Amino acid sequence: MRQQTWGIWALGGTIALLALLPVPEFWITQLNYIGLSAMAVLGLVLLTGIGGLTSFGQAAFVGIGAYTTAWLTVHAGLSPWLTLFIGVGLTAVSAVILGWLTLRMSGHYLPLATLAWGLSLYYTMGNLDALGKYDGLLGVPGLSLLGWQLGQGRVFFVLTWGMVLLSAAGLLRLLDSRVGRAMRALKNGSQMAESMGIDTLRFKIGIFVLSAMLASVSGWLYAHFQRAVNPSPFSVHVGIEYLFMAVLGGAGHVWGAVVGATVTKLLADQLQVLLPRLLGSSGSFEIIVFGVLLVLTLKYAPEGIWAFVDRLLPKTPRPVDWQHAAALAQRPKPGVGEVVLQARDLRKTFGGLVAVNAINFEVRAGQIVGLIGPNGAGKSTTFNLITGVLPLSSGQVSFCGEDITNLPSREIAKCGISRTFQHVKMIADMTVLENVALGAHLRGQRGTASAMLRLDRHEEQSLLREAELQLRRVGMGDYLHELAGNLAMGPQRLLEIARALCGDPVLLLLDEPAAGLRHKEKQALIGVLRQLKAQGLSILLVEHDMDLVMDISDRIVVMEFGTRLIEGTPEEIQASPAVRAAYLGTEH
Repeated sequence: MRQQTWGIWALGGTIALLALLPVPEFWITQLNYIGLSAMAVLGLVLLTGIGGLTSFGQAAFVGIGAYTTAWLTVHAGLSPWLTLFIGVGLTAVSAVILGWLTLRMSGHYLPLATLAWGLSLYYTMGNLDALGKYDGLLGVPGLSLLGWQLGQGRVFFVLTWGMVLLSAAGLLRLLDSRVGRAMRALKNGSQMAESMGIDTLRFKIGIFVLSAMLASVSGWLYAHFQRAVNPSPFSVHVGIEYLFMAVLGGAGHVWGAVVGATVTKLLADQLQVLLPRLLGSSGSFEIIVFGVLLVLTLKYAPEGIWAFVDRLLPKTPRPVDWQHAAALAQRPKPGVGEVVLQARDLRKTFGGLVAVNAINFEVRAGQIVGLIGPNGAGKSTTFNLITGVLPLSSGQVSFCGEDITNLPSREIAKCGISRTFQHVKMIADMTVLENVALGAHLRGQRGTASAMLRLDRHEEQSLLREAELQLRRVGMGDYLHELAGNLAMGPQRLLEIARALCGDPVLLLLDEPAAGLRHKEKQALIGVLRQLKAQGLSILLVEHDMDLVMDISDRIVVMEFGTRLIEGTPEEIQASPAVRAAYLGTEH
């Protein structure tokens, strides 16, 4: 995200140049409409491209901002500048309510829900007498400041694009922060984010509200530019058009909003003239072209137009400015030999299937405990019961003497338990450093406003310093600025371990960390695990590589068919006929 900040200066210079040059007024008017659309689409970039939440209702929030300022200025005589804050506040409240109701949904249910309330708000606007029904509200005053008229032409152009510029700069800053990393983690599902201590529902509602507020500002500008409002510009059809702009420009890129709005508006204007001439009749033929263009974009350029531009731009690594940052506070650790984790009679059923039954074991401080068994033995299910991914049917999990049974993953992370995953979970388009810094989410406090205003820099430097320390701890200090998606399997596994260590855990849970690794990569992993054990960290390890487990474990718990078969030292496990029978079968 840091490489894209140059666009702020480029866009600012272009705005100033166009305002001063004698370009036709038609161009200025067209650019005003592009700017109004870009403001709303910026919200969709955050919501859909970054957060992975598809919404067809963005136009309805534009309508709330427009109708609020129109009614309050026409009927209550309030200043337009005051109505801006009232409209944004009303939109935020509406977004909180709608987000709380709909953002718990996933898959196709979420876009259908946004379609439903988008239609509801549109028909509400068109059927209320107070809002003028489908005729709308007329006589909305233009904007003025200290007697200077801002509501038309070049002055409004500078105001509109100035707001677009400020919004884009704020979003770029936001995404380059602790909060932004949490937002970017949402797109990969909730399991990894929750294990880092991120309240995914709260963050989903947060980006939904921020997206709606940007749309509301667009509606406020639109009302005072048009001097009238009616429901037509806020229909679901326009909401789909906003989504098309985001996808075409590049939904995962802030500047994709500006590119998408510009291309769509200019193309629509030209097609409305050219197509009737070519086809010999009038009609909304441009919608057909846009439909075909959307399909082609999704097929051949799913990352949008800006992705092609971004690949051509020079990439400079993030400047290392955290060498002198303050160290993060560390949680107190138990003494060597103290019981850290205790699992008592863990049981999990799925309908009539008993996946885990009467599992008992404990992990002490400074120990590595292996959890092994044949495929289907219930190891990963036990792992997920401990970490809160799955609720227990019965039994109890205690951590450092506290009952954590059935706590959510994020609450368990707060207690001091970090984990990795059987299938590596990371954010491929973020750097290794940023991925690892995500693990320290709970060790920071700054929020959205601080990030957008750049008041979080001292905390951010401390978080990045911690991420670098953990990467060097696992031998990945040379990969700081590499995109995580470019890593081979071995470094990806080490990245996950570094990310888990960034949370300052008391207990580290590793789910098949050697899966897919080559011999040298396994040896490097063994070295890291021995180092962590020597430093007093407790580790619970699920692994199929028996050589690795026998080499580094202090004690081993063997599972078979969801039950505990045996527990003992590596030597005792290797000598057990029951273990050999479980893995190799018995001869009858």
